[in-house]
Amino acid sequence: MIPVFIRTLVESWRGLLVWTLALTAVMMLYLSLYPSIGIDGQMMQMLETLPPSLVNTLGFDQITSGAGYAQATFYGILGFVLPTVAAIGWGSAAVAGAEEQGRLELDLAHGISRTGYVAGQVLALVARLAWLGVYSGCLLLAVNSPFELDLARENVIPQTLAAIGLWLFSGGVALLVGSLFGRRAWATGAGALVAAAAFLFNGVANQNDDFDALRALSPYSWAYHESPLREGWTDGLWPLWIGVVLLLAGSVVALTRRDLRG
Repeated sequence: MIPVFIRTLVESWRGLLVWTLALTAVMMLYLSLYPSIGIDGQMMQMLETLPPSLVNTLGFDQITSGAGYAQATFYGILGFVLPTVAAIGWGSAAVAGAEEQGRLELDLAHGISRTGYVAGQVLALVARLAWLGVYSGCLLLAVNSPFELDLARENVIPQTLAAIGLWLFSGGVALLVGSLFGRRAWATGAGALVAAAAFLFNGVANQNDDFDALRALSPYSWAYHESPLREGWTDGLWPLWIGVVLLLAGSVVALTRRDLRG
């Protein structure tokens, strides 16, 4: 398990650095605008020109506060999309990608158990996404005062856990499907479908209370319907992380129950 974990981190550090720099650029770009357009009322004037349905779908209804602005502009859009893309890519490559390349069979032939192999990949996936989440949280704390966000510092911890859990959910789906079927395209498609559906269901529920039941099917809603950055610890963190644990545990078990594809 540990050799697989270390090797995966070593081989992917360049990609992790790129994702880290991308998140840095996005956060600095968006949050640096808050003092000029969020505090003096310009943001409210801009929102009044947008269709109410679009405002609700994107979660911009709380954007006039620092917490609402950070949630809507960073964590809710590119701060969701970029790490989710990374998570799906890593999750689909972990088992399915290695199997298609013939590397998985070679590793197993050298004394690594199936359980140990997938467990090492799970640890690597969690570690990389945890780094992106903790780094983003620390950067948010660093720019809190300069960008006049007026955030409650203690709420950054639950916000970070919500973000990591949300990214891991899609990555876990990709890893599980890859472990079940050994096809990277299927794993990538499944992870992307879950991420898109989660965002879509949340957006539809925001537009119309008649569709509020869709929140129960949306990991995005579990994480962000009650914004941890604004509310602190929320009930949505429980189903989110229970789902993540089940997906990752299922990935470890799945590979032991099938033959490798030739």
